[in-house]
Amino acid sequence: MPAFFSTAPASLATPILFATKSTWESVAASLPALAREFAATNAFKAKPGECLTLPGEDGKLGFVLFGLEDDATKADPFRAGQLPAKLPKGTYRFANAPHDARLATLAFALGSYRFGRYKKAEPYEVSLVPPEGINASELTRMAEAAALARDLINTPPNDMGPDELADAAKALADEFGAAFRCVSGEELAREFPLIHAVGMASTRAPRLIDFTWGDAAHPKITLVGKGVCFDTGGLDLKPSSAMLIMKKDMGGAANVLALARMVMDAKLKVRLRVLIPAVENSVAGNAFRPLDVFRSRKGLTVEIGNTDAEGRLVLADALTLACEDKPDLLIDMGTLTGAARVALGPDLPPFYTNDDALAADVARHARQENDPLWRLPLWQPYDAWLDSKVADINNAPSGGFAGSITCALFMQRFVDAETRWLHADIYGWTPSAKPARPEGGECQGARAFYKLLSERYG
Repeated sequence: MPAFFSTAPASLATPILFATKSTWESVAASLPALAREFAATNAFKAKPGECLTLPGEDGKLGFVLFGLEDDATKADPFRAGQLPAKLPKGTYRFANAPHDARLATLAFALGSYRFGRYKKAEPYEVSLVPPEGINASELTRMAEAAALARDLINTPPNDMGPDELADAAKALADEFGAAFRCVSGEELAREFPLIHAVGMASTRAPRLIDFTWGDAAHPKITLVGKGVCFDTGGLDLKPSSAMLIMKKDMGGAANVLALARMVMDAKLKVRLRVLIPAVENSVAGNAFRPLDVFRSRKGLTVEIGNTDAEGRLVLADALTLACEDKPDLLIDMGTLTGAARVALGPDLPPFYTNDDALAADVARHARQENDPLWRLPLWQPYDAWLDSKVADINNAPSGGFAGSITCALFMQRFVDAETRWLHADIYGWTPSAKPARPEGGECQGARAFYKLLSERYG
């Protein structure tokens, strides 16, 4: 893990000057003559993301110019995340203020990420002296958590099956002294029948990961993450094009582990529990079938409308277990529906809750952290769409409408009415690179949820 931030004196760091098209003239006037002439010769225009290194009086690197959007309300707060890939080796500082200094500093750290497990990717040898008043420890915590989520999602399923996901969770639990256990085999089949049903066709056994941390006297916060390490769709087989990034289908688990890392590292005053149903949805002679009926841990019978709607099944048993512990707040995250992406695209995950105050807090932190989330309704008239003629509930109603909402309503059936519950239908993936967000696995929602928990339980 690279060191994102430097404790060197600011006077020894190379200054980065931010400019927009409208401020470039005044910024240029502040430069020494040699640097100003160099910028003019290179036709620097302060376009967003444009970067130019300038010589100092001794001919060595003296300044960096970096372009930003003119309109702060339409600017990408993470634009500075492009800097690590553009800068030569060294230590830098912000010489003037970007639109949001804290988010720009975080973006610098997030933009330092590289995934090099299978192809050599040298780390960017750059660091930033944080602006005065910026909590570098907090931003490091967020960047390290994001790197954990990205690494887990980017790892292909041959190296990130249920067992390896459990190993990663145990390593995190051990790092912070959490109590860890894993339920598998006959106990899983008996106690968590939906998790077992989804994973039983794989040669890699399904399991439920369960760890707890913190003072038992503190408020109980339970995190549940979808850990489908690869999703073929089961017997309702996905087309090959839809399988290409299904290594990301454990993105809920990866983001929950990232969130747990931040909570434990910050020593929030909570009793934390993390539950991850880890499975592979495979095709074999013993695979679960459309129209099969299973009795869930909660006792509700579930008819299988579609084997490719498996994430809500494994989460249902985990949510039931979570509610048995009577948590103060229950948060689940999963890469659940294509319908969420059709509605809101890959960058804006929907979230659901019946607690209006909680929803307002989530939305506020999502805006402040540039970690977008958008509330969708638990629209009760659609609940009847989940009806089954032979069981208590069907996991995938026909019709194709409101798929993310009906998924949330399905999961709500397994959450006790008195439990404060927050559900996020994330994508967990950046389809094409953006500032501070490289193409590949992504940490979505976890920073916003962490700030929510920090505010309430810090």
